[in-house]
Amino acid sequence: MSRNLSAELRHVFHRVAADVSLHAVVAGSGPAVFLIHGWPQTWYEWTPVIDQLAEHHTVVAVDLKGAGNSSKPMTGYDKVTMAAELDALREALGFETVQVIGHDFGGMVAYAWAATHREAVTRLGIFDVPIPGADLWDTIYADPTVWHFSFHRNPDLPEFLITGREYGYVESFFRGRTSNHGAFTDDDVELYARALAQPGAIRSTLGWYRALEQDAEDNRKFKQEPLTIPVLALGGADRWGPKIAEMVSEFATDVTGVSIPECGHWVVEERPDVVLDALANFLER
Repeated sequence: MSRNLSAELRHVFHRVAADVSLHAVVAGSGPAVFLIHGWPQTWYEWTPVIDQLAEHHTVVAVDLKGAGNSSKPMTGYDKVTMAAELDALREALGFETVQVIGHDFGGMVAYAWAATHREAVTRLGIFDVPIPGADLWDTIYADPTVWHFSFHRNPDLPEFLITGREYGYVESFFRGRTSNHGAFTDDDVELYARALAQPGAIRSTLGWYRALEQDAEDNRKFKQEPLTIPVLALGGADRWGPKIAEMVSEFATDVTGVSIPECGHWVVEERPDVVLDALANFLER
């Protein structure tokens, strides 16, 4: 898969809290679309789709707090706090409203953003991720494919075991959760491994996992008032795709579900053509 971009990229940094600056890559013009990555990735996850999205939209691909070139503070990784920081970035960039697309942990943050800033988020995409607080959440830790949810929540031990082994650890997540085995090159794996090896990055991104029970508690309250904006629930047929529309419908009333055949967890890299088609039909221009 080619990662060469023709769109002109602008790197921006904004302080969104006393101890948090967020980095984002901006491209194109038109209605704003925020793209939010998952673990163990950075804004670079979205490179397969940025060029085409930027033809009709202002694309803002963010490094979440804890990842990439964004700040890595000691605390504040519950998704409500992270969503508030993204909304501060929206305001700093001058957008009154935004459409938000999130994959993996980015989907969790995107939902929290839409639920807590309902006047700002007009459309929401959640890609291949379970939402904390969903009905299935109480049994999720029994699913052997999410063994890492429990492991990553342990204090200190994951940092000790991952440090110095970032490449192998990252590679195992990509290769073991994909149906299209050409989706990631060795260079892609190396890029994400280097990002994870930055000072504080392992600890910070594991903080996303360590906040999951707080996230579930928050989301159970939010879903008492379901979202009414259009929501795109998309997943790989070999991962969350068969379940994602029903799950997201617990939290929103206007849900379009897409399960991508012959696709695993990494939907953007594995099937960018299908993702782009789905977004073309979903996003406002």
